[in-house]
Amino acid sequence: MLHRLPRHALRLATAALLALLPMTRALAHDVSAVARERMQNGGILDYIWTGAEHMLTGYDHLLFLFGVMFFLSRFIDILKFVTAFTLGHTITLVFATFAGISADHYLIDAVIAVTVMYKGFENLDGFRRWIGTGAPSLIVMVFIFGLIHGFGLSARLQDLTIGGEGSLLAKILFFNLGVEFGQIAALLVMGVAIRAWQQTTVWEPVTRISNGLLVFFGFLLLLFQLHGYLHEQGLVHGPTGTEAAGVPHSHDGGPVHVH
Repeated sequence: MLHRLPRHALRLATAALLALLPMTRALAHDVSAVARERMQNGGILDYIWTGAEHMLTGYDHLLFLFGVMFFLSRFIDILKFVTAFTLGHTITLVFATFAGISADHYLIDAVIAVTVMYKGFENLDGFRRWIGTGAPSLIVMVFIFGLIHGFGLSARLQDLTIGGEGSLLAKILFFNLGVEFGQIAALLVMGVAIRAWQQTTVWEPVTRISNGLLVFFGFLLLLFQLHGYLHEQGLVHGPTGTEAAGVPHSHDGGPVHVH
């Protein structure tokens, strides 16, 4: 696949890799102190805003949605696949959060990175060209990946000390409503950009480059998340650049340790 991409695209991807390597912690998509405060002491609009903010800053969710949107042109198709993804992530976001079911953030985000790689690979017709078989049902896969992305959203929401009071379910639902608003805003921008590309003579190379980069950046995110998990477990040592040596700290609510 890579040998078919123009050299300038490969140089761009390499430059992006080198630029992003020092930013492992920034790419962990941490929950900000401001967001924690909003969810703990804010009102309905604060919960909605936090949900929208999380979606619009969720690079992994946005990359996957970009892959889903890439070849869709008819409104009915866009509605069908977005509904499948929305239904999937709403189910796990609501039920996993309300039931307190969670897992390590890094491992969840690593699986989400794999979904990004999958969508780029599928868009490149990778199943037929390199495996010799047809791709699984796209609508089913988008729904399943929606469940996975919803679990990741739930894990982040559970980081936000939203309490165990009777309003817990309402907070979850309003957060999810914000996620939907953020998703709609992102889809509108993606739809305009993709539609503009489709009207140009460079659509064919853009298709290969964009989806090749989806696979590339999905793999990059996978490496970042696995590194974060190993570091959290104490299997990879040394400060990441945001913690001083000798100072007790934790990563995304993980065990407290010292470098």
